[in-house]
Amino acid sequence: MFALAVRSVRKRPGRFFATLLATSLGAALTMTFGSLRDTADAAGGAAATGAETLGTVGTMVGGYGALLVFFSVASTLTVNVRQRAAELALLRSIGATPGQIRRMVVGEAAVLALAGVLVAVVPAVFGGRLLLEMFKDSGQVAQGVDHALGPVALLSGIGVTLLASVGAAFLAVRRATREAAGKRGRSGRVRTVVGCLIVAAGTAGVLATFGMDAEEPALMAAPGYGAIVLAVGFALLSPVLLRGLLAMAGRPVAALAGVSGQLAVHNMRKGAERLSGVLMPMTIFVGLATATLYMRAIQNDVLTPSGVTVTAEDENMETLNTMLVGIIVVFACLMLVNSLYAATTHRRSEFGRQRLAGATPGQVMGMVGVETLVLTVTGVFLGTAAGLAGVTAFNSVLTDSTLPTAQGPGIWLVIVAVAAVATLVTGLSTARRTLGVPAVRAAAVAA
Repeated sequence: MFALAVRSVRKRPGRFFATLLATSLGAALTMTFGSLRDTADAAGGAAATGAETLGTVGTMVGGYGALLVFFSVASTLTVNVRQRAAELALLRSIGATPGQIRRMVVGEAAVLALAGVLVAVVPAVFGGRLLLEMFKDSGQVAQGVDHALGPVALLSGIGVTLLASVGAAFLAVRRATREAAGKRGRSGRVRTVVGCLIVAAGTAGVLATFGMDAEEPALMAAPGYGAIVLAVGFALLSPVLLRGLLAMAGRPVAALAGVSGQLAVHNMRKGAERLSGVLMPMTIFVGLATATLYMRAIQNDVLTPSGVTVTAEDENMETLNTMLVGIIVVFACLMLVNSLYAATTHRRSEFGRQRLAGATPGQVMGMVGVETLVLTVTGVFLGTAAGLAGVTAFNSVLTDSTLPTAQGPGIWLVIVAVAAVATLVTGLSTARRTLGVPAVRAAAVAA
């Protein structure tokens, strides 16, 4: 099975490159913030060195990152395995047992996860040093503190990426082998139940904010984690929600977009669960960005009211905090682009069959555009709902109002614009490149 796995990787380097990119980026982010914990431990507990600041940032912001990395890597692996349904069915038909197929796919995922960690070590060292220099420049850490990449960073990087990769691959291949054997099971119902439980957990996290003091330094943690968990829960429920949206808006979309709209609505109805692999990073990106950026803006307005002198140290600290949040948001956007690229590249044979059936390249491009637009609207709606839940809870504790009216819709509009541009550009450019392959050749190749 190992030789077969090696041939599979060599046959489809693009697909596995997307997975390797996800694991390496995730491991780099996790180890970068984990190295701050290692640096704090190496510097000692003296307050003068800034060890407490490094430890707090490494734990809180790194916790955001680890949770985000886990679900982003899991989403990419799930898309990867689902794309190999035909290959797994063929292996079953020639005598491979479900256990052998699981070992092959899980082994591939483990190897890619470990390779991703190795690739991420050097970027994590540079990223950790850059963050440490930023802390030094802002005066929060003493100049004599040296950067350290130790056991916390390495174990967290290996643990998060390996657990996400192996766990997602095992669950996805288990489902794929059951479907190949004609056993549909109750995976959809189980997914719905799990999604509801995660939504309940996210709601509990958001509500925990009301039991905290406005002066607590970690006040942002509860609504932040709650918003991310809510976004994950909504993403798991996205097949059901997407089918409901199509039931209401399917006919108008098909009527307005013509043949391309009809193809898009048909594909999304049939592949709602497949599309959830794209909706998950999109929902998480919008939810995370909305929650963190608005909470940061609210905190700034509350802690630095009109008439209070803002020192240079305060400005440096604010710049640093904004950059830390920005790193997490940019990573979420990269995972969105990576997942969408992997999902669109896989559809080469589908596009080829549609062209052989009479669809023009323009109609196929229009279909991809309509699908991407519907996914963007759905992901923005779900992510906004998750992020707004955390923002309202945070704002209620810090201020007398529920909605952050003082900050306005500007931040949200920028987030929506970034999500729309990222999805449309990635989806359409990847589809255009895929359509460059002759239709007969594309239809005959399992992407």
